[in-house]
Amino acid sequence: MVSESSLSSSKRSPSTPNSSNSFTTRIFADVAGDITVVVDGESFLLHKFPLVSLSGKIRKMVADARGTNISHLELHNFPGGHQTFELAMKFCYGMNFEITTDNVAGLRCAAEYLEMTEDLRDQNLIARTEAYLNEAVFQNLQKSVEVLSTCKMLRTIAEDVEITNRCVEAIAMNACKEQLVLGLSQLDCDNNESKELKDGSCIEWWAEDLSILSIDFFERVICAMGRMGVQSDSIIACLMHYAQTSLKGIGKCQIWNPARIKPSPSIVENNQREIVETLVSLMPTDNKSCPNVPLTFLFGMLKMAIMLGATIPCRLELERRISLRLEMVSLDDLLIPSVVQSGDSLFDVDTVHRILLSFLQKIEEEESEGCGGYESDELSSPDHGSLLKVGRLIDAYLAEIAPDPYLSLQKFIALIEILPDYARVIDDGLYRAIDIYLKAHPSLTEQECKKLCKYIDCQKLSQEASNHAAQNDRLPLQMMVQVLYFEQLRLKNALSGSSGGGDGFLSQRMSSGVPSAAMSPRDNYASLRRENRELKLEISRMRVRLSELEKEQTFMKQGMMDKAGNGRTFFTSLSKGIGRIGIFSSQSGGKRQKSGRKSRASEGKNGRNRRHSVS
Repeated sequence: MVSESSLSSSKRSPSTPNSSNSFTTRIFADVAGDITVVVDGESFLLHKFPLVSLSGKIRKMVADARGTNISHLELHNFPGGHQTFELAMKFCYGMNFEITTDNVAGLRCAAEYLEMTEDLRDQNLIARTEAYLNEAVFQNLQKSVEVLSTCKMLRTIAEDVEITNRCVEAIAMNACKEQLVLGLSQLDCDNNESKELKDGSCIEWWAEDLSILSIDFFERVICAMGRMGVQSDSIIACLMHYAQTSLKGIGKCQIWNPARIKPSPSIVENNQREIVETLVSLMPTDNKSCPNVPLTFLFGMLKMAIMLGATIPCRLELERRISLRLEMVSLDDLLIPSVVQSGDSLFDVDTVHRILLSFLQKIEEEESEGCGGYESDELSSPDHGSLLKVGRLIDAYLAEIAPDPYLSLQKFIALIEILPDYARVIDDGLYRAIDIYLKAHPSLTEQECKKLCKYIDCQKLSQEASNHAAQNDRLPLQMMVQVLYFEQLRLKNALSGSSGGGDGFLSQRMSSGVPSAAMSPRDNYASLRRENRELKLEISRMRVRLSELEKEQTFMKQGMMDKAGNGRTFFTSLSKGIGRIGIFSSQSGGKRQKSGRKSRASEGKNGRNRRHSVS
């Protein structure tokens, strides 16, 4: 192996008149040179004998000019440039220098270019560099990554001599070995205090090393790791670290502004877009690995994909992955700033709509594939529980975007009506969101207000929401009348001790659920599943009503005991008891609370003030 030595033998002297540079590098200054070689504009005054002894290419060039006394050669597209050529010439002169991970790829390609093969001399430069690669580089993951990163400027010839492929395979193979060692160490340390091994934190250095690679080399390494059987958790960790390293500062000053004209994408933005699209394509696709990708990472990638204008398949894939776990998403994640200059909204409502649609399609597909009768529709089933969580999440999202003055009524309604009726046990959240929208958009016509408010089911409002709605002058008169009617009916049923019409509703559902003989078996099955789901939803509502009645009864008893000495009537006590439980109603003298709201610039922070009042 070539060893380390001083480079003091290289000297620079004035060049010959034929040279384009003012100085010429002299590798060996003791004897006058007889040939000048120009590489990348840099001149080297050398001697023919050591060159033709070890380089087949220079030997051919000199032989081709046998009729003339050749004293000047120019080498075009030399791999690694003049610095690598100088090291190769030192090898020809027998000078000592060190082969390292920084120069071995360039030296191997230069040796291939100069045809420094074993046919000319044993242990020529090709053999020396190959020995270093096989003995020192390919046995070590970190060194393989370092050598692979230097191949960026040696594209074609590095591929020809297969340095790139061998480095990629070596990285993947060494990753598998490290993973196997880690697994054995975890088995040995299951009962010990080795928390680092159990958490798998010792594999993070893989991600740090791989982050220095260009995106095309990184893609090849990750694909090779997948083929070799590297665990998905390790691959996901590498993807996340690469994204954090290569996409820093992305998205600044790209929030939607009606007066701003988006400039054409720069080279940096194009490179970042390629990184985002590649990282998304490298995410594990197996069902066991999909839940291991953090939702925060998926939303971060989605926001970057939108800002950089990534391809539609890339964005749809991210939206699909998010929809698989939509019930676990936080409200802050859904508040995606809009970068489209359409004037519709400050938030990207269309993306949220597509995510919700994908989630509902998944629920529908799972229901259609179920063959266990009605067992999959139980109230405790994961699908139904997830749907209720998503319903609450979307209602909170609607309330958060409702004050946006640019949000069109069509987009607001589209998010409301996409959710099925059985996704909401009560409509308090929906009522709150609609009330905020009406307050923020006073220019809505009466017809538009009716169109929006028709999605509120007055029978699904809680006692508190009904009290508020009965006094809300922003609602259409027809809806206020409906609220008062159902409140009167509820009060009557509470006094008479009945269930509030629930039995009649249930009997009506039962009678309508009898399958018709004219229906096909498949339609009968779908009808029965639908009726069963509606019955269970009504049971949930009745439970809410029962809880409210119990609360009202407590207030009535307390009121009767407190006011019995003052001659208060039973109905007076009841009225006061009902009014005391209204969280939506005003607290003093009919004045309405005003909700404090921070500036829109702080909405993306975790400390966002939530609206707790709709008035």
